[in-house]
Amino acid sequence: MTEDRFHVLKDSLSMLSIKKCKKMKQKTYTPQPIDTTGVELPEELEQLVEQMSENVHDVWAETRIKQGWTYGPERNDEKKTHPCLVPYDELPDEEKEYDRNTSIGTLKLILKLGFKIIK
Repeated sequence: MTEDRFHVLKDSLSMLSIKKCKKMKQKTYTPQPIDTTGVELPEELEQLVEQMSENVHDVWAETRIKQGWTYGPERNDEKKTHPCLVPYDELPDEEKEYDRNTSIGTLKLILKLGFKIIK
């Protein structure tokens, strides 16, 4: 995971959660996501992936803004500025890809768990 992607993920946590995590005793954490490698998304879900990705970004941005963050050309935790506080369609492709991967992973998990997605 690149450092920029780590910061985006870290941003999705509330400041309170970060403080709580820092106070906890250091433990070894090994993520164990459910394996969805065999799950294929139907072609008709492509539009849903893009809509979910935009929403993921909007939820993240709304949270940042409520916490006092504003747009800035560089991320600065002290000044609370972030270059990704822009509309989804203005994000760099690598940031959009991060949101798409989150959406695809979520949809694959839903299908893997036996749920059906119908319109």
